[in-house]
Amino acid sequence: MTHYALKFDDKELFFEYDASNTSVFLPNETEFKSNPADLIQNALLAPLGLDYFDNNVQLSGKKIAIAINDQTRPLPHAQILPALLEFLIGKGAENDLITFYIATGTHRKLNEEEILRVLPGNLSKKYRVHCHQCDDSENLSYLGTTQQGTPVYVNREYYQSDIKIVVGSIEPHHFMGFSGGMKTAAIGLTGRETIQRNHSMLPDPNARMGLYNDNPMRMDVEEIGRMIGVQCALNVILDDNKRIIHAFWGDPQRVMQAGIPLSLQACQLKVPQEACQFDLVIASAGGFPKDINLYQSQKALTNSCLFSKNGGVIILAAGCRDGAGNDKFAQYMQGKTSWQQVLDDFPARPFEIGPHKAYQLAQQVKDHTIILVSQMAPEEVRKYLLIPAGDMQSALQLAAGFLPQDYRTAILPYATHSMPILPREGK
Repeated sequence: MTHYALKFDDKELFFEYDASNTSVFLPNETEFKSNPADLIQNALLAPLGLDYFDNNVQLSGKKIAIAINDQTRPLPHAQILPALLEFLIGKGAENDLITFYIATGTHRKLNEEEILRVLPGNLSKKYRVHCHQCDDSENLSYLGTTQQGTPVYVNREYYQSDIKIVVGSIEPHHFMGFSGGMKTAAIGLTGRETIQRNHSMLPDPNARMGLYNDNPMRMDVEEIGRMIGVQCALNVILDDNKRIIHAFWGDPQRVMQAGIPLSLQACQLKVPQEACQFDLVIASAGGFPKDINLYQSQKALTNSCLFSKNGGVIILAAGCRDGAGNDKFAQYMQGKTSWQQVLDDFPARPFEIGPHKAYQLAQQVKDHTIILVSQMAPEEVRKYLLIPAGDMQSALQLAAGFLPQDYRTAILPYATHSMPILPREGK
């Protein structure tokens, strides 16, 4: 027997497992050539396709809006934001004209403790902070519709600022293709109607992980960002330990073009998807905050399914300290007795954020058996038609009842940061 450890909330789960016929997939090792401060500083001094910050620019009197991710995204703002602020102030920006916009999308408003976590140190005290609410129609401006027919409602104050910046990370996203770039504002600071119309493209076969140029949902986001007038993106790439390994500053689309190959290099393993036919996949979402709730942990299932054969079993270790994480998701699942109900019902009703997560889960569970090790009560896990397990050893015993003899196992300690080589764009 071999001992293994998986990240779970803010601790680790330990278990023993027979290592025969078992493969462990870890994200690619990263060579650190510079410390994070140098990476960010170098990016700010070498903008990509950006004319707004040449050597002669003066930001005195300009309203500067900086969109940042909320607490569900593990971004090291303590390393990123001070460097960005020093850069802006060095060009004449005034503290009282700089506002941070917390890009919550359809997530709930943050409390004070969460704001302090997102804006560490004295940032939330020294600068104005606005926590976006997608249903606050009084503070939304309508900008028209995209070519895909998405009505664009955006946070009015952010839109009316002179300089609009987005801060985020670039990594494969399970239906948007990749996170980063315009998305922080185009989804994080827009109205519910905008987000729902964009996300209604979810059933499109090209709305999938690792696809950028051919992804209709992602291209819609790019157009929304241009309509908002986002000028600048400061994006980083993180390794599985949340360390910055690359940084980019400049025009949002140029930043994406530069970052996507390196993002794939960081998490795409040297194994083609067609070779991933494992009977059992044991996965961790990567600990807090990636496993803060079931809504976020589902992203780990997306990657896990890429390693599993149809009919395979997936054990997901995810703390889910906040339970389901979305009231509309929870409400939609009330009374559902099978995933087939979800697959039949969801496409027939108006698209809605929250229930879309149930549709994603249904697409995965129809081909796999999912066992969830979490802090959620067993009866709550069953509401989501998943199999609850109190610990890893119990989960393994449950899995054994679904597995053939001589089964093959894959262990993904960082499932959200591990993916096989996917089909190329246009394939």
